[in-house]
Amino acid sequence: MFESSSLVNSALELYKSFRDFVGIKDAIANNSHQLLSEDIEPRGARGRLERLPTLEAEGRDDFLTGFRNWRGSTVQLAARNRFNKILSESGLNPKDDIPLEKIHSIIENDPVVGAEGLMRIYSQRFAHRNFYLSFADEADKYLEEMAKYEKLGPGSIQLDPSINIPAYAKHEIHMQPGGYVGNPFAGHLYHYGTNAFYSARARDNYQDQYHAKLAEQVPTPHDNKVTKILDIGCGIGQFAVALKERYPEAEVWGLEVSAPMLRYGHMRAVDQNVAVNFKQGLAEDTRFEDNSFDIVASYIIHHEMPADISRAIFAEAHRILRPGGFYFPIDFFTSGRRGIPGAFPKYQEWKDHRWNNEVWRMEYKGMDFAGDMEKAGFKVSHNGLPTSLDPYLEDNRKSISRNICGTKIA
Repeated sequence: MFESSSLVNSALELYKSFRDFVGIKDAIANNSHQLLSEDIEPRGARGRLERLPTLEAEGRDDFLTGFRNWRGSTVQLAARNRFNKILSESGLNPKDDIPLEKIHSIIENDPVVGAEGLMRIYSQRFAHRNFYLSFADEADKYLEEMAKYEKLGPGSIQLDPSINIPAYAKHEIHMQPGGYVGNPFAGHLYHYGTNAFYSARARDNYQDQYHAKLAEQVPTPHDNKVTKILDIGCGIGQFAVALKERYPEAEVWGLEVSAPMLRYGHMRAVDQNVAVNFKQGLAEDTRFEDNSFDIVASYIIHHEMPADISRAIFAEAHRILRPGGFYFPIDFFTSGRRGIPGAFPKYQEWKDHRWNNEVWRMEYKGMDFAGDMEKAGFKVSHNGLPTSLDPYLEDNRKSISRNICGTKIA
């Protein structure tokens, strides 16, 4: 277990994580957020981020985020060191590509490695419960709020009650209760939950600044013509809004299978006075016209779906892009690089797949992403900017993976 002499230091690290987290939230509240009569904000907003409805809920969120930050640094480091020591004592090199079955047989009963995993799982579950109860306790009020926003602009929202939601979209990804399609507050849970996740990864996004950074990295077609953009699998619209802010003259669409995510995303876009058009639909069958978009982009959707659906999306993106248009799918290691090799990153990735409901994470890892894009008709460039940070790299080193870009050839 942890050395007794390190308990005080661990407590200090947890306190520092909590202190730094609260300080960050207070320091970044400087972005626009208009207050409309339909808007329900019992405790106001910090810039673009509406505060949680109660101080009690916000206090739990602050504590859990600090705890997760500590778990992802101090505790994960202890687990990694213990993991590597056990493998070394078993005559194995922790830097080798060891089969998972072998790793499990050696590691599965170790209390330190197990404790790190349990901390991760249960802090995630507690956070989801905190966010859900924050809004579900007054469900009628918050559901009515979203319904009122559907009639407001700028921008628009098109929901399709008759849509046949595919089975792959119904999983409770990241252990989120109800998943993205089975909970009316899926957008709320996703937004506040990912804020906590980004903060615990030292990559704050309370004002959507990470999405803004990614939008700046989306390449512009060589002819500089950008009149229509599509964000496939837009979720709550953070990336779509950032694209509209980067290309203010363009018509920006966000496509998403989940109605709750779209309703929440449209509400936020209206609050920010950003005109994005949200549409419920399938990324593999968008129902948009041929050759109708200059840019099609996405943010971390492909590792959340089967590989054959990703390939269908490649074909669909190629169909709806105009000749010379760009397809820019942001995700983990699209260029083929898989991060620093080693047994611990491999084991942590498997745990993410098994316990965090990343159902297709391992299948995604085996994809020839660039090759499949080329088969769909794209000319693929590997010269995109680095945008991914692998959460399992040792020493928190950034990956040198570059996102690839596909061009539709005339």
